[in-house]
Amino acid sequence: MATSKLVRTILDPNKNWFAALHKKTISDRLSKYGLRYDDLCDPMECLDIKEALNRLPREIVDARYQRLLRAMDLSMKHEYLPKDLLAQQTPFRSYLSDMLALVKRERAEREAFGALPLQQRTIP
Repeated sequence: MATSKLVRTILDPNKNWFAALHKKTISDRLSKYGLRYDDLCDPMECLDIKEALNRLPREIVDARYQRLLRAMDLSMKHEYLPKDLLAQQTPFRSYLSDMLALVKRERAEREAFGALPLQQRTIP
């Protein structure tokens, strides 16, 4: 219990100046390209992320795709977002974490009941 409290204290940007500096650096780098932190999650890496993206509304997924395309385009051109768009960016506004938590809870519940995961089910 003490270890988890220590880890939470170390990683909390409100209590640790280094964690706050790291969060600000990540925020600045994501804002330069117009990305959000959840955009960095790869659906090919984790099937839970893929399932969560499939459950999100189409508009949110399309906006994510557009942000990724814009970031790749800017990176290839060695440019950043203009100052007026840079001020509007919200890199830590989450759109995926709630749905991802729901998918993980459902997977854990399925495993507790001994059912096959959705990705491994077969139709007889």
